[in-house]
Amino acid sequence: MNTTKEFYEEFDKFTSVLQAFAYSLTKNQEAARDLYQETAFRALKNRDKFSPGTNFKAWLMTIMKNIFINNYRRKVKENTMVDTTDNLYFINSATTVRNSGDAQILMKELLTMVDNLDNGLKIPFLMHYRGFKYQEIADYLDLPLGTVKSRIFFARKELKQEIEKRYQITEADAILNR
Repeated sequence: MNTTKEFYEEFDKFTSVLQAFAYSLTKNQEAARDLYQETAFRALKNRDKFSPGTNFKAWLMTIMKNIFINNYRRKVKENTMVDTTDNLYFINSATTVRNSGDAQILMKELLTMVDNLDNGLKIPFLMHYRGFKYQEIADYLDLPLGTVKSRIFFARKELKQEIEKRYQITEADAILNR
């Protein structure tokens, strides 16, 4: 692609693919159009950085994906609020919390459930609960990192099943109470 005309012709071949990719990222027609336009602008602006003989479609999609990620990060940063007030009591005072006391698990009961776990699962789980990192647990117990992670996963799974069984909580109930 030596000329601007060749670049435009090559770019036009991927218009529909880029528009579909933009929509799959944004899930919004207007945002997808904006993302496509920004991608076209950046590609044309930086066409001298494209290496002839390499995958042009991949180059364009990488530009689009990077623009999308950067825009997402910018939005998250803009929506982050920092509260510098001394009294944090009023931060979420506008929200109401639904509390059904009969469905609450007391910490004592939960610790009993944890205590009933097999030691192979209980010890890594409790260490992780107390703030140890996976690698620290693996080093302390002289176990591979993957083994520690899977034991903690299985401990959580057993506890979840025990809670659901003890309190007759279904998956649907758990989703509705979030």
